[in-house]
Amino acid sequence: MENSEGFSRDPEFCSMIDRLRDEIENEEGTVPGAFEELARTGDPEELHARLTAPGQPLWAREIAAYRLGTAGDPRAFEALVLLLNHRDPERCVTAAHALLRLGDPRTARAAAALATNELRVAYALLAVRLLADLRAPESVPALVTVLERRLAAGDPHWRVGLACVEGLGALGDPLARDVLEAALPHPRLGRAAERSLALLGGPAV
Repeated sequence: MENSEGFSRDPEFCSMIDRLRDEIENEEGTVPGAFEELARTGDPEELHARLTAPGQPLWAREIAAYRLGTAGDPRAFEALVLLLNHRDPERCVTAAHALLRLGDPRTARAAAALATNELRVAYALLAVRLLADLRAPESVPALVTVLERRLAAGDPHWRVGLACVEGLGALGDPLARDVLEAALPHPRLGRAAERSLALLGGPAV
């Protein structure tokens, strides 16, 4: 487990701690000592206890899950997946970062399930980006599925579609060519689709 000094050099951890401290001050007026103690601890068993104990505030679960996940402890997996689909995009960013470092083989399947859940598409952006970063077998099929849905006329979730277009270009799989070509006429996605098709090689249609 990385010590507190090591975590002080982790920009994502520092950003999370600053964000959570501000949240607590805004909601409660003061930051409890337990917050600072948890932010400093490197004991995996203490972190796991805080992650799983009933009645823990969200900030405690987030800190514990992040620290365990970035240390490669698989006990953080379920909590991080829940945070990846949170309505607060900053929590999704933190969870995606920790899941990428966790390296759990279940991550790609979970991210694909979240990304393709049309009922939660408004919160799918970070799951889409995580799939591109993972470069897993599940990545391209999931991104193709999500992008196909975003091409419907009047779909409001174009930022999710844009992340799919960019991710498919980065992955460079020729299986993405058809959906990227279908995205070319889209007013918000067309230019990104051109760039991604160029990364796949060959002329765009």
